[in-house]
Amino acid sequence: MRAVIQRVTEAAVSAAPDASGPFEETGRIGPGLVVLVGATHDDDTATATRLAERVWQLRVFDDADGVANLSAEDLGAELLVVSQFTLYADTRKGRRPSYVRAARPDVAEPLIERVVARLAELGATVATGRFRSAMRVHLVNDGPWTVSLEV
Repeated sequence: MRAVIQRVTEAAVSAAPDASGPFEETGRIGPGLVVLVGATHDDDTATATRLAERVWQLRVFDDADGVANLSAEDLGAELLVVSQFTLYADTRKGRRPSYVRAARPDVAEPLIERVVARLAELGATVATGRFRSAMRVHLVNDGPWTVSLEV
């Protein structure tokens, strides 16, 4: 699994059945992390569990000395998890990305749900988008601070 993680001061996601709308807000957080998550074919529930634990414990927040020594777990920071199959886009050839490395929705959806469930089990407050929907993510990147994580 792959995640792009952004430290934010606030974020929200809205979803609609298709890009023509209407969009309705499905999740909102204050200071915390926006976590865009993608799955590939060989991922399983153990991978999803490991990804959630890594996200929760990743030290990307500043301590009193301004050093990134604190995790979402340390601060009780909120998380906004949004499925993102495009994280597995292959852009090496041509002008149109290929998504053959992205897991099919019937495989990816339970894995994304496992990430969310494990984060909640760990004590996180988690907001989400809506799988298989057009989504709009609004965020204020803090830093800016963006990292990628692969497990």
